Amino acid sequence: MEKKPKKALYWAPRILAILFTVFVSLFALDVFIEGYGFWETIVALFMHLIPTYLLIIALLVAWKHEHIGGTIFIILGISYIIMAWSNLTFIIFLILPGPLFLIGVLFLLNKYFRK
Repeated sequence: MEKKPKKALYWAPRILAILFTVFVSLFALDVFIEGYGFWETIVALFMHLIPTYLLIIALLVAWKHEHIGGTIFIILGISYIIMAWSNLTFIIFLILPGPLFLIGVLFLLNKYFRK
């Protein structure tokens, strides 16, 4: 594989994972308009950021071990589908678990092509 495609395949899943983590984190900002007190807001913010923490952990693992991290991203996508099965429409599939699958596959492809 040429140098530029290898470099793009190396950075694409990492950049996508960072952008997706920021996107998911934006959903936690709704706790500030709920009218909670200070401590309730802190607890609600912590709870709303749990998916972000999981994505950060998956990214940290994937940064060094692409095969494990890619598998974690795919598992996170599958677990979201299982949890949201009754409310899952095609658009929601494209917005939330879809990028997780894409990032996971890109990490696995990067590991495969680096050999």
